[in-house]
Amino acid sequence: MGVVILLVMAAGVAAMLTRKLPTAFALVLLAVVIAFLSGAPLTGENSVLDTVLQEGAPALAATMVAIILGSWLGKLLDETGIAGTLVRKIVEFGGDRPTVVALGVLAVSALVGTVPGSAPAAMLAGIIGIPAMVAVGVPKVTAAGTVLMGIAVGVPFELPVWQFFSTALDLPVDTVRGFMVKLFPFALVAAVAYVVIENRRRGTEHAWSLKSVSARPAPRRERLGDAPWYALLAPVIPLVLALGLDVAIIPSMLAGVLYALVTRRLLRPLYGGFEVAAPPLALFVAIGILLAAVKLPGAVDALEPLMKAVSPQNPVLFVIVFTLLVPLCLYRGPLNVFGLGAGIAGVLIATGIYPAVAVLGMATSYNQVFGVADPTSTQTVWAAQYAGVSPQQVMLRTLPYVWLVALGGMCVTAALYV
Repeated sequence: MGVVILLVMAAGVAAMLTRKLPTAFALVLLAVVIAFLSGAPLTGENSVLDTVLQEGAPALAATMVAIILGSWLGKLLDETGIAGTLVRKIVEFGGDRPTVVALGVLAVSALVGTVPGSAPAAMLAGIIGIPAMVAVGVPKVTAAGTVLMGIAVGVPFELPVWQFFSTALDLPVDTVRGFMVKLFPFALVAAVAYVVIENRRRGTEHAWSLKSVSARPAPRRERLGDAPWYALLAPVIPLVLALGLDVAIIPSMLAGVLYALVTRRLLRPLYGGFEVAAPPLALFVAIGILLAAVKLPGAVDALEPLMKAVSPQNPVLFVIVFTLLVPLCLYRGPLNVFGLGAGIAGVLIATGIYPAVAVLGMATSYNQVFGVADPTSTQTVWAAQYAGVSPQQVMLRTLPYVWLVALGGMCVTAALYV
C-alpha cells in the first residue's frame, strides 16, 4: 500500500506541475485519497472527516494569523511610503554606482523580506528598486535576482515562517529560530556574492524598457511624501521583539502593525492585507489537511519501510543526497515545503526516520531555493516580468547561489542533528 500512496503523490505532483489542478485543491484531494488508502474510516477516530478535514484544516491557525498580520504590515509599508522611502534613500546614496545601488536595494529587500515575504515583499522593494538599478546600468536579470536574493536574506527572520515550521513540524519556536539564525549567514554571503559577481561579469547595460514603470499608480504615496525617519523603523519592530526580547510571534507582528499605524495613522491597508493573505491562507489550510492525512497510523505503517529504505543515515550521504535533490523543490516539485514537501516532511517525522529538527533543516534549506529560483513562485514571476525578462532566466542566474545556501544548510543539519 505504501507504493500506491507514493504513486498517488507522484500523480498529485504531476497535476500541480502541469497546472491541471490548483496547488491547494490538489493537496486536499491528495490528503483524502491517502486517508482512504490508509484504511481510515469516514468518521470517528483517525477518520477522513473528523481527523483529516475537521482537525487538519485549522491545524496551522497560528501561522494563518501571523500571515494576516504580516500582510497587513506589508500593505502599511507600501501605502505609507515606508518601503519606497527606504529604497529612494539607498538610491540617492548609491548615485550612479551600479554595484552600490544594487547592494542597497539588496539590503532593503532583506529588511522588507522579514515582514510579508514572497510577492508582496518583492513588490515593496522592486517597484522602485528594479527601475533604479536598471537606470544605473544593472542588467535586468541581475536586477530581478537582486530583489529575490535580498528577500531570501530576510526569510530566516520572517516571523510567519517561524510559526509555520513550528506548527507544521511540532517544534518549539525557539528551535526554529535557532536554526534560522544559523541559515542566515549562508543566505547573506550568497546574496552579496550574487550582486558583486554578476555585476562584474555582466557589466553595465543602459537599456531602459520597463513599460510598467510609467503606468505605476501611486497617488496616495505621492500625497503622503517620504515617510518620517521614525516610521522607517516599522519593519524592525517585530524582529527586535521576537529575536531580541523573546516576545511571541503574533504579539510581535501586531506591535509592528500598531507602530506603523501610529506613525502614519492609516487603517485602510488592513483590508488590502486580507486580499494579499487570501492565497497563502488557502494553501495553509490545505497543508494542514495533508499533514493530518500523512500522520494517520495507516499511512505511517505503509510508508515507514519505504522511506527508511531510501533515506540515508550517514551524515555525509545525507548532505550529498539531499543537496543533489535540490531541483525537486522547483516547479512545485515534491520537495517544495509549501506543497507536497510538507507531506513528505510529516512522513519523515511520523515514521521516526529523522528527528524533527533535522527535517526542519532540510525543509528550510529547500525553502531558500524555492523562494528565489522557482519560476512558478509568485515573487519570481513578478520580479522577472517587472524587469522585462523571463522567470527561467532568473532561475538560471540565481540557482547556483541558492544551491550553495542549501548545501550550507544541509551541512549544518548533518553536523548537528543526523
